[in-house]
Amino acid sequence: MAIVASELEQEQAPARKLSTIDDLLRKMRGYLPHADLTVVRQAYDFAARAHEGQKRGTGEPYVQHPLETAIQLADLQLDPATIAAALLHDVPEDTPFALEEIERTFGGEIARLVDGVTKLSRISWETLEEQQAENLRKMFLAMAEDIRVVLIKLSDRLHNVRTLGGKPPADRTRIAHETLEIYAPLAHRLGIWELKWRLEDGAFYYLEPERYQELKRLLAETRSMREGYIAEAIERLTAELAAAGLTAEVTGRPKHIYSIYNKMQRTGRSFDQLYDLLAIRVLVNTMQECYAALGVVHSLWPQVPGQFDDYISVPKGNMYQSLHTAVIGPGGRFLEVQIRTNEMHHVAEHGIAAHWRYKEGGQVDPAFEAKLAWLRQLMAWQQELATAQEFVESVKMDIFQDQVFVFTPKGEIKDLPAHSTPLDFAYRIHTDVGHRCIGARVNSRLVPLDYELKNGDIVEILTSKSARGPSRDWLNLVKTAHAREKIRQWFKQQERARNISRGKEILDKELRRLGLGGLGAIPDEKLADAAELLKMGSVDHLLAAVGYGGVGTETVIGRLGLREPAEAPAPELPEQVPAAPEVNTSGTVKVMGVGDLLTRMATCCKPVPGDEIIGYITRGKGITVHRRGCRNVVREDEPERLVPVEWGHTTAQSYPVTIRVEAFDREGLLRDVATVVAEEKLNIIGATVQVNEAKRTATILTTVELGSVQQLSRLLGKLESIRDVVNVSRDMRSPVRGKT
Repeated sequence: MAIVASELEQEQAPARKLSTIDDLLRKMRGYLPHADLTVVRQAYDFAARAHEGQKRGTGEPYVQHPLETAIQLADLQLDPATIAAALLHDVPEDTPFALEEIERTFGGEIARLVDGVTKLSRISWETLEEQQAENLRKMFLAMAEDIRVVLIKLSDRLHNVRTLGGKPPADRTRIAHETLEIYAPLAHRLGIWELKWRLEDGAFYYLEPERYQELKRLLAETRSMREGYIAEAIERLTAELAAAGLTAEVTGRPKHIYSIYNKMQRTGRSFDQLYDLLAIRVLVNTMQECYAALGVVHSLWPQVPGQFDDYISVPKGNMYQSLHTAVIGPGGRFLEVQIRTNEMHHVAEHGIAAHWRYKEGGQVDPAFEAKLAWLRQLMAWQQELATAQEFVESVKMDIFQDQVFVFTPKGEIKDLPAHSTPLDFAYRIHTDVGHRCIGARVNSRLVPLDYELKNGDIVEILTSKSARGPSRDWLNLVKTAHAREKIRQWFKQQERARNISRGKEILDKELRRLGLGGLGAIPDEKLADAAELLKMGSVDHLLAAVGYGGVGTETVIGRLGLREPAEAPAPELPEQVPAAPEVNTSGTVKVMGVGDLLTRMATCCKPVPGDEIIGYITRGKGITVHRRGCRNVVREDEPERLVPVEWGHTTAQSYPVTIRVEAFDREGLLRDVATVVAEEKLNIIGATVQVNEAKRTATILTTVELGSVQQLSRLLGKLESIRDVVNVSRDMRSPVRGKT
């Protein structure tokens, strides 16, 4: 009776006995006694010839890897075509043999499976978020076309994890992280417990070796006690089941190291406090016998309140079915009991792979398409998502997250991510139901729209034809990316003109707050460039996106200065001016395209990188850099002394910028302002506070050293969020020195 899987080190040991093609064929004949397995033998011979002379990092012949991948799939009782494709999956990528030759030799079905796995093998998860999203799209598209592609990939990854000892440390860590973050959750979503726990334990072995060994030691120390206790519980329960006329197989349920670690992290309990280390499983023949066996268990031992789950009447989204209960067993110790039929157990171990068991004539389970409904739905939704990042969010929230199962008033089951609200349910039913939602009843009781749905809830959505559509507040209530995107689309479609107007207002206010003169001071070509860089298509699209919150003002302002300004006719260079000790020659500013000329920043308007600037030839002090529109430059009556200048691209500089904070006076206001500045890792070089006792208001002028307009925009936003602050803006007066 296994209590914890311990074969991981045995599988990784270099001296272990290598599997053979005869081992694979023998295993397949165990569940395919009458099938023709010639294609499997031919695929192995082809792979062995193609990989001849190649070795893996462990020193084993390379063909051992596809063979072990195929054996793992045989454990899942996959069909011969899938096994053959697993044997051939690395041939097009790592040998001179092309996919066309595989198709000529083995036919179109096997070639398509090999091609799908080859494409997935090229995916790298150590990339930018947008590329990761594209990789996820590819994986789910491959699943939608033929789920067997991903089953092969999961088995391929399992053998790679088992043989990570032959990889450099950096590769071991990267592959183990990918396994825990992508592949193990995917195996869980597909219901393949057998693959899930092996992937998790294998990755955990390399990511947390000390914790892995510690838990292994603790399990070993308590093994004899647990096995004796479980044996006693099995003997008593088996006798009671037989007395009730039930034929059942009762066994100890193995606990796996990563699941134990996860439970400890999630609950904050120590190893000694985990009650479900003692667990047994009861297998019966029919669903009715499951509930009869549950009655026997509860009559034999007291049930632990709140520790019962019925996944038979409400299966999990990955097809898992079982009854879970916890009781106070012999000696007053907690004992976990799972009850299921033999067929449910097969699906629990093999998940979606159980529906690819070989049948005469190639027939597949007729319920197979329904079992993949969540995947089909995901692929339909991904066409509607605006950005790659939203697709990543959708996958993480809607697929790789715990789920809650609720009912429609007609009894239909809907699965949603945990913590979903009635609004998520409404949009899952239909987009129009979501848009026209005016309230919700859960279990015949009115609930707020931010109510957190629970397993077994019966949800009724109240709608009205006169409803004006979703509220912006709903974006903070929904939990699914699908619902959030539908709400955003409504605002895009129904309020485009209003969004453009709102976007102009928001952007204008932010530009004025930054001292950049407002939207009217920005040339049209600059806005067009920003829209192009942000892939918005047009300035109106950009302004609308600002209006409905699709893009932040900080992002837009950051793009306004990305492109070089249009070249202007260059006047003749003035005669060289004498150097002055306070002149800046850092090269931060270029004069007519030339760096390292004598420049200084004007103290009247205090330009920072990102501002539109112009140079003024100052007698005896080189060129003074002003912001365009600075009144001191506009009033000058010698335009020939103005020269074009631009920001250079050298090492970062700091510039003093004065910020005005207007707020209701209270204790700790200045401290809170200083804290925000410190959190942004900026330096305050001066501050003054003016208090109006009659109005109980305060005005703080603080000068901060900043490096860019984007940094200033971010700081102003953070300061504006401080309690009791009314307005924050850039002050154009001289920098404040010292503190008062």
